[in-house]
Amino acid sequence: MESPPESSSSSSPVLLNIGGKRYATTVETLTQREPSSMLAAMFSGRHTLPRHPDTGMVFVDRDGKHFRHVLNWLRDGAVPDMSESEYQQLLREAEYYQLLGLADCINDRLGWENDENFSEAELTRKDVIKCIQAPRVRFRGVNLSGLDLSKLDLSEVDFSYACIKNANFSSAYLRKAKFRLTEATCSSFQSANLHECELIGANLEGSVLDKANLQSANLQDACLKQCCFIETDLRSAHLQGANLMGANLSGANLEGANLKGAKLAGTNLECANLQRAYLREVDLRETHLTGAKLGGANLLGAIR
Repeated sequence: MESPPESSSSSSPVLLNIGGKRYATTVETLTQREPSSMLAAMFSGRHTLPRHPDTGMVFVDRDGKHFRHVLNWLRDGAVPDMSESEYQQLLREAEYYQLLGLADCINDRLGWENDENFSEAELTRKDVIKCIQAPRVRFRGVNLSGLDLSKLDLSEVDFSYACIKNANFSSAYLRKAKFRLTEATCSSFQSANLHECELIGANLEGSVLDKANLQSANLQDACLKQCCFIETDLRSAHLQGANLMGANLSGANLEGANLKGAKLAGTNLECANLQRAYLREVDLRETHLTGAKLGGANLLGAIR
């Protein structure tokens, strides 16, 4: 069962199941102290999160042992006295949730020199190549910002919640890869194969996806503002609620795509193929449609 996007009210309660351990907190706690963290992104109100149908809990597949320390940090900036091995365990959790302030405090407690490049990629291209040789590959929550991953076979790799800003995936093979809630602003996916990829809630603002294969990809609720999709294959893609404001889709193939409720203000759809596309409840008044093919499109409730 999926819940509606989280309420923006700072006092909204949140029930969490972290690896089997249950926690209760608020939206304010999860978003205020570290607004750039993965937790803040999850509960920012921009995303739809899966909840348990009976308890309403949001499940996170991490060891719940140290999550109480994560919450105490987010509540009042407290870092407990711990052994070195426990600090290292907590540091892994801080890095996973992208809590940079907590990570810095732990490094200070351990007497380590602060890493000025903490915001840079945690792995190299060579590290990634070694990882993708394993049977099951997951980069969930990992910082891969700025890496050149072009032309690699990354099919079915899980990048959910990862930070891949300014990364280069040009001509990469990413069939069925997962990018759920990924931060991927200003990245390049030019000519990449993203067939059947999951990009639900991903932030791709300003990214280049020219001539990419996004056939049957799921981009529901994704932020695609100012993205470039020139001659991109988006046949049967799921774009419900996606923000495409200012995006360039000239010559793109959107045949049979679902754009219900998508934001298209300032979007360039010149010469795009929108035949049999689902455009119900879409505002097309500020959309550039010169030369676009609309045969068989569902425009019920659309504003033109």
